[in-house]
Amino acid sequence: MITKRPFGTLADGRAVTCWTITSDDGLSADILDYGATIRSIRVPDKNGNLTDVVLGYDTVEGYTGNRGYYGATIGRFGNRIGGGEFDLNGKHYVLAKNNGVNHLHGGNVGFDKRIWNAEEVSDGVVFSRVSPDGEEGYPGTLNIRVKFSWQGSGLEIRYHAVSDQDTVINLTNHSYFNLNGHGDVQKQTLMIQADSFTINDEGCLPTGEIVSVAGTAMDFRTPKAIGRDADADEICVKYSKGYDANFILNGASPAAVAHSDESGITMTMTTDQPGVQLYTANAMAPRIGKSGQEYGHRAAFCLETQHFPDCIHHPNWLSCVLRAGEIFESVTTYAFSVSD
Repeated sequence: MITKRPFGTLADGRAVTCWTITSDDGLSADILDYGATIRSIRVPDKNGNLTDVVLGYDTVEGYTGNRGYYGATIGRFGNRIGGGEFDLNGKHYVLAKNNGVNHLHGGNVGFDKRIWNAEEVSDGVVFSRVSPDGEEGYPGTLNIRVKFSWQGSGLEIRYHAVSDQDTVINLTNHSYFNLNGHGDVQKQTLMIQADSFTINDEGCLPTGEIVSVAGTAMDFRTPKAIGRDADADEICVKYSKGYDANFILNGASPAAVAHSDESGITMTMTTDQPGVQLYTANAMAPRIGKSGQEYGHRAAFCLETQHFPDCIHHPNWLSCVLRAGEIFESVTTYAFSVSD
């Protein structure tokens, strides 16, 4: 079942709409056309009570001041581009430096701050927009669609894009998950199918070095509590005061599994992308979210599926270049189950 309702207006008077997609089993997700944003995902816990497992806000004003990109579709390039500039086909492109000296999550007015067109389809909602040539400094007119649908117990996010010029692209979703609904996620467990990661400098930009997870705080090959090694005296977590790094997925499926003993909820993530950014809301400034809940330090974790950050500057990594007329397609699914 698919329904929609008003979700307030922007300062310029444009209306924002919230779409609710409900599965045959009663799982539901709210998606805003502002930012093609996942506002909520409600799934049953071990006692049969519906739990909203993503952080967000009750009003549109919470999202327009969304410093943390809560639930948003990120583009044109998710994560960081070093120095806020790159070369493509012999031409130099300059982007916003909105994260220190680097470019982050599409710039000052990325996809997260746009109102998308929305169309109901048989099994979900398709959000689309045209990103014009030169928007935020990127080359090419990019036509993009993002479809959200329930496929069984999984919320599937299906990306589709095509450009009339060569450009760069790295699309992701920035949902903040908490399998208890609120509180911190330190005791929730996580497994990531990654044998290595791209180590960062102090600005959270990959140095270009690929490092094995073995013997480090980054080893999630077997499930462990998110907070167990988050404060280890290792630069892979020390610089970011917790996890904020790209894991190189090894191709095994599922790519990641998170679980809460408290709620009994398990989330299984599958993707066709080569990497995933684990971010654990390190030193999150206290704020009030949905239903008056206070969000703070490590109140959630993000699993942002992606090409590697700054890959435009690392030709030995999988390319983020989308050639003119070629189709970019990608699928990531977050599936939910429960156990006692």
